[in-house]
Amino acid sequence: MQAHFDAVVIGAGPAGLMAAGEIAAAGHRVLVAEAKPSVARKLLMAGKSGLNLTKDEPLSQFLTAYREASSWLSPVISAFDAQAIQDWAQALGQDTFVGSTGRVFPKVMKASPLVRAWMAQLTNLNVDVRTRWQWTGWDGDALCFDTPDGAQQVSATATVLALGGASWSRLGSDGSWAQILADRGVGLAPFAPANAALCVNWSPHMTPHFGGALKSMRWTAGDLTSRGEVTLSRHGLEGGGLYSLTPTLRQGADLMVDLLPDLSVEVLESRLSKKPAKLRLAHWLRNGLRLPPAKVALFFEMTKGADLPRSQWVATVKSLSICHQGLRPMDEAISTAGGVKQAALDDGLMLRELPGVFCAGEMLDWEAPTGGYLLTACFATGRWSGRAAAEWISR
Repeated sequence: MQAHFDAVVIGAGPAGLMAAGEIAAAGHRVLVAEAKPSVARKLLMAGKSGLNLTKDEPLSQFLTAYREASSWLSPVISAFDAQAIQDWAQALGQDTFVGSTGRVFPKVMKASPLVRAWMAQLTNLNVDVRTRWQWTGWDGDALCFDTPDGAQQVSATATVLALGGASWSRLGSDGSWAQILADRGVGLAPFAPANAALCVNWSPHMTPHFGGALKSMRWTAGDLTSRGEVTLSRHGLEGGGLYSLTPTLRQGADLMVDLLPDLSVEVLESRLSKKPAKLRLAHWLRNGLRLPPAKVALFFEMTKGADLPRSQWVATVKSLSICHQGLRPMDEAISTAGGVKQAALDDGLMLRELPGVFCAGEMLDWEAPTGGYLLTACFATGRWSGRAAAEWISR
């Protein structure tokens, strides 16, 4: 037998749950189908490090984080911006605070209380949540699922797809939905890693520095720069300071780092000119510039221990070229670029090729750095598609 719902939301991450809440609040009967054994797994994983919900900064500045996608995401995010997200969390009983960099976190610094309150709210709205329901496509107009009880088919007046990107597959985002939509003529951009670490083939002398943080440095790749922190790992370099540079690194831009961004070339040259002629490079880095051991190690790793002429010392400190082997595998990336193209969607995020089917979250073709931008767009596109789906049902 085939059940019918006003709406079926496939994917129980932040975008899907937001869409489900909007549709149910409009008085419609909603089923949420999640392939994994529990909901919001990626959100809960992100919450282990504090759950950066959004960033409190002027909207015009906020939108620049979405680069090429900023124009079409602008009305969506403007309708559910940083302040709206804080108000929403507060309504769920989760107080927030704004950190020194503008990032917004729950005061409890974890995701689980927010998710519990959110699920309780959806239960009160009579949202039916089914876990271990793996979507396999359509049979005619019916949605097909593999479930613990065997194959199931469900029909819906509106469907919201919130299936995630193609990273962290163990948490549910494996991109397997792409072929299903491609077979229906939906325009897709290829997946690519975003917010990804870099591979570096370190020499043995770097081993003692693994796990160490590189702070107070300016990283540059193409037209992007970052002052964020980066961590040395056995695989390479990772952290927010690099993640925001992924779009240009993915295109092959060179990575450069300024080890002392707060001191100009002129100041460093002046200070160096006063040092003895017999000064050794290592001594100058450690004692003259007071660079921490991890920075000194990185300097010599990237210069291959070369005996640089004194005339090149300052220039190399200010623009150290980072030799790497490209981005880490896509499944390790925090998020992905690519997915459903804007041209495949109408203004309500409904697929032009599949009337009544809406898309939300990371499966759309946009990317943004960490720092609150990722979650904001997931929340906002989920809310937007949910409201559009509710209007579709009512019509």
